[in-house]
Amino acid sequence: MMRNLLALRQISQRTLSSTARRQVQNKVPEKQKMFQEDNGIPVHLKGGVGDAVLYRFTMALTVLGTGYVVYELGSAALPKKK
Repeated sequence: MMRNLLALRQISQRTLSSTARRQVQNKVPEKQKMFQEDNGIPVHLKGGVGDAVLYRFTMALTVLGTGYVVYELGSAALPKKK
């Protein structure tokens, strides 16, 4: 029992430690170079395929949401006859 508590204490100290286990390479200069290129692509699409998919999904969700709101406003303004 005591051994388990000591092991748990040691694991928790390792995970909450402020020192990094491995160094992470700084990718900021590469990203800056990519986003500052003048290649005619809008900045919100320069991130690649993931950005394009996210942009199109967001636009589709916006259009569908707007259509649904207009439909609901129309049905609320013109109630069905009994």
